[in-house]
Amino acid sequence: MTNGSGRPEAPGPDGVHEGASALEAAPRPPPAGIEGQATRSRWRMAVTEMSPLDWLIVVYFFLLFLGVIFGEGPNRVLAGRIVLELVLLLVAGLALTRGAVLPRGSFASALVYRLTVFSTVFVSYFQLRIILPACTKRAVDATLYALDMSVFHVEPAVAWDRFVNPRTTEWFAFFYFGYFFVLAVHILPMMFGTRDMRVFARFASTVVFVFCGGHLLYVIVPGWGPYRFLAATFQHPLEGGLFWHAVRATVADAGAQKDIFPSVHTAIPSAFTLLAFRYRRDFAPYRFSWPIMTFCTSQIIVATMFLRWHYLIDICAGLGLAALAVAFATRTVGWDEARRERLGLGSSWEPLVLRRC
Repeated sequence: MTNGSGRPEAPGPDGVHEGASALEAAPRPPPAGIEGQATRSRWRMAVTEMSPLDWLIVVYFFLLFLGVIFGEGPNRVLAGRIVLELVLLLVAGLALTRGAVLPRGSFASALVYRLTVFSTVFVSYFQLRIILPACTKRAVDATLYALDMSVFHVEPAVAWDRFVNPRTTEWFAFFYFGYFFVLAVHILPMMFGTRDMRVFARFASTVVFVFCGGHLLYVIVPGWGPYRFLAATFQHPLEGGLFWHAVRATVADAGAQKDIFPSVHTAIPSAFTLLAFRYRRDFAPYRFSWPIMTFCTSQIIVATMFLRWHYLIDICAGLGLAALAVAFATRTVGWDEARRERLGLGSSWEPLVLRRC
């Protein structure tokens, strides 16, 4: 640009030629669509970062929602709203962590991801009291009992009735209630204390697979259990002390009621025992815990039948679910680790460590 004499104008102190319009000097906005592209890019990154465990939970809630939508029971609107709220919590947590809204490798990202994965699945169990009846009114106790008698020719809850007394009831109630202690001493230290992400990834996948698979099978194979279906056949009432009353109160207040097939009370301790034995040479706590877990698991399994909550076929299904969960975790975590290394992605799980500035 020149002045009236034909000479170029000198630039002003801000680098803009004198005489340039204010419009020319103003900073230009980013091209249209940049923000939309950034959002789409973030969602693509989140999907790429998702692990098989993340997809398992997504599929779990999708199938649970379908069960409610096509269900035939009461309170379907309430049940559907509960599932959708959990889905929103899951999506928010995955968006914050897999979408890197929270910086990868940060304490906040590691904590939010842990809480997202475990809390959504665990909270869904306590809502099954509403969700299961909304999905179906059926109870297949007659089929399960007939299957036990045709395959095993015995129903342990009935066969062990003659051994029922206050001492034996309290013994097995102690182990049945101890299931919650077993959960706590495994899950909480793993979530908040372990630095071995290789073992933790397999542990988390195993636990979530058991609960997701178990909850979905409750919808497909609902039943009350021997305590109700075979009530007329028992000669000795279950009577005990502190732990028997604690078991009864817990089942009455928090149990899903028709959650018998498979026995998750069997599956989770069995899965913990399998993992402890498998990694006993690689993970220090497992070197000492696997014999203890083997004994405790055996007593919990017997307790589920002695206290008349489960049929024998429920126990077999629980053992199968535990073995399948460990196999799922081993295969999928190994595959995902190789995929992430190939794509240059970080680990699916990050250590929960506060870093100094």
